[in-house]
Amino acid sequence: MNYLYLLIGVLSLLGKAYAQAPTIAVFTAGMAKQPGYLPFYWDAQKGKVYLEIDKFDTELLYYPSLASGIGSNDIGLDRGRLGTEHIITFQRNGPKVLMVEPNYQYRAISNDPLERRAVAESFAQSVHWGFEVTAEEGNRVLVDLTPFLMQDAVGAVQDISQSRQGSYRLDPSRCAVYLPNTKNFPQNTELEVIITLTGDSPGGYLRSVVPTANAVTMRQHHSFVQLPDAGFKPREFDPRIGYFGIEYFDYATPVSQPIMKRYIARHRLEKKDPSAAVSEAVKPIVYYLDPGTPEPIRSALMDGASWWNQAFEAAGYRNAFQVKLLPPDADPMDARYNVIQWVHRSTRGWSYGAAILDPRTGEIIKGKVTLGSLRVRQDYLIAQGLVGNFETDTSHVGEMMQMSLDRLRQLAAHEVGHTLGLPHNYVASTQKQASVMDYPHMVAKLKGARIDLSDAYTKEIGEYDKWSIIYGYKEFPKGADEKKELNSIVQQMHAKGLTFLTDQDARPEGSASPATHLWDNGANAVDELKRVTLVRMKALKNFNEKKIPAGTPMTTLEEVFVPMYMFHRYQTEAAAKVIGGVNYSFALRGDGQPVLSPVPAAEQVKALDALLTTLDPSFLTVPDAVLKLIPPRAYRYDPNPREVFKRHTGLVFDAMAPAEAAAGMTLRLLLNPERCARLVQQKLFRRNEPSPLSLTYVLDRLIRQTYTPWEQTYEGEISRMVQRKVLEQLIQLAVDKNAHGAVRAAAHDGIMKIKSLPAVPANSFTAWLIRQYEQNPDQVPLTSPQTPPDGQPIDPGQEWLQPDCEWIR
Repeated sequence: MNYLYLLIGVLSLLGKAYAQAPTIAVFTAGMAKQPGYLPFYWDAQKGKVYLEIDKFDTELLYYPSLASGIGSNDIGLDRGRLGTEHIITFQRNGPKVLMVEPNYQYRAISNDPLERRAVAESFAQSVHWGFEVTAEEGNRVLVDLTPFLMQDAVGAVQDISQSRQGSYRLDPSRCAVYLPNTKNFPQNTELEVIITLTGDSPGGYLRSVVPTANAVTMRQHHSFVQLPDAGFKPREFDPRIGYFGIEYFDYATPVSQPIMKRYIARHRLEKKDPSAAVSEAVKPIVYYLDPGTPEPIRSALMDGASWWNQAFEAAGYRNAFQVKLLPPDADPMDARYNVIQWVHRSTRGWSYGAAILDPRTGEIIKGKVTLGSLRVRQDYLIAQGLVGNFETDTSHVGEMMQMSLDRLRQLAAHEVGHTLGLPHNYVASTQKQASVMDYPHMVAKLKGARIDLSDAYTKEIGEYDKWSIIYGYKEFPKGADEKKELNSIVQQMHAKGLTFLTDQDARPEGSASPATHLWDNGANAVDELKRVTLVRMKALKNFNEKKIPAGTPMTTLEEVFVPMYMFHRYQTEAAAKVIGGVNYSFALRGDGQPVLSPVPAAEQVKALDALLTTLDPSFLTVPDAVLKLIPPRAYRYDPNPREVFKRHTGLVFDAMAPAEAAAGMTLRLLLNPERCARLVQQKLFRRNEPSPLSLTYVLDRLIRQTYTPWEQTYEGEISRMVQRKVLEQLIQLAVDKNAHGAVRAAAHDGIMKIKSLPAVPANSFTAWLIRQYEQNPDQVPLTSPQTPPDGQPIDPGQEWLQPDCEWIR
């Protein structure tokens, strides 16, 4: 009984304490109030922010972001990076207010509240924070928002750890509210804080960008945004035309229909005159360019981003897509602005197109483009290698700069396209450069004795891009069957010879589509490789000391030389996909598209011929003149190791390293385990064809091509190096327990063929290596491969959900 009285007493005291909470007016006396969407108060004496809440059980949007980053592409904590959006509600629970996120991945689109409740109670929600009520007045309460603001909301600690840059933690004593960017508006509340992470054993990436690497200080932004009204109509996704978006399970769906619902991401756009074929928009889509972007880059970016207005005109809108300069007093993190931001890093890296969506509908709330500033310097460097000839300090500078600006125009259009909801379309380069959502390689043409860059990049929006915007944004007449109208748009697009394939079809080195690749050109990958090879030959022949201005250390010639020597790398990768390649589409039943067919054997043989050419010693040699031009590194001109060839020769340029890197690349592509498995199985798809290309045929050709005797010359040394690389690649394939069994058997047979060649003496290194394979295949002492210097982003532009990927949510 005594315990019961004690409990009653405690509860009574708690009730009195709760009932005696001060009023908001009394508690906030002397504080600076910021009225707006979520009113808040600034307590200057304590350095705290108090949030006034009266919107209980009302859904709103919350997302964190980085107002200032750390400047490392490898770590990825860039200025302006958006975090994940969350729909949240504030729920009162006695003396607490919980910040709750409902689970919109699982729904019941039903008028029956019990059916909706059954789904809601079947899956977990997320409580992001619990606040103690500090003061209250009527239906309003006050909570201390400061601890919530000071958390590592963007996951910076995790990013630093995953990039192996050290073990860090948030230090609250070094965090504070950043008042200049803490503001309130009628439909959004924006709060910013300084956060500091402390840790030990910082990695090289971190040390290179932080003044004192044990203390990493950034500014983090928090946005609370009023959700859009119910006037937005979601649009269904079609896999034949690319769009990002939302997807969820709808458990109210009849069993005869798919439970997974997919909708595209798009901005809200409506015609002023729905009956007009072309009309102005009720509210145009406006993107704002970072005013910190210098000229002439600023004008190029505004021009390229504005290309999208051509696509919206095709969809029936006049001047509905606009690009303006961000006002000097505007905050780029403000949810009201779609922003193209110019971001600096210590090394070249990817650019991004990101978006904040309404998770309920797929409506785009904010588009955000991040453009890395060093990308233009990489483009200029490539132009320098192709056409540079510094007779004077200004010789050809205009031509090189023009190509670089043309690339930036295309890049701006590309990244804005991501924020409009569009993924990559890597098949577009084979369809007359039909989309800016492809990754373009500069089109360098031979005109007599010179290389011409006047048509290096497209200068307008692509035809596929217009159809994608028509699909996403066209308004249909009242009463029209939208599904039929959308299907008609896709069919019209197909009738123009335009299709869609994306990252999953292009990025893996072993991928099967012969038309889908990054940084390639041309309707035929093999023909384009032959053309690119001629450009490369001319670039190497023309390479001399005049590729750098007078007074520049000769050692820096190597950075200009690398992309010229490796000029064929991406087209080689594209041509490799023809071997064992399969043509396919994202066909729907009954839409008339070809579904799947292997590449004809004659085309595959043509591709094999072209790839074997890239292994020829005459192709792989570095010109004698170049070998005499690159000295060891000058003092304080240490190279970025990613931008130069790795070497076995210490400070001295390694004449074999470029050839080893290039040959290793071709062999890795040709003998990719997945590609080899498709070669093994091609006969299953070609039962009526007498002689499909086989893996045995490919290996026989490879061995015959490379195992030929050479004299003791530079070319001969390259030939012997290539022979070793062929053997090592075959051994790796034969011992790969994850490879197809028939692939391992074919690789073994290839090794035995090499063993039996007259050109392989019994006491040679090759014979010794084969004996090691025969005696203990899992322990063969293979040489570590010399890999090429980093290529991507050759003209940076990141992809979706990749470390370098572009549309980020």
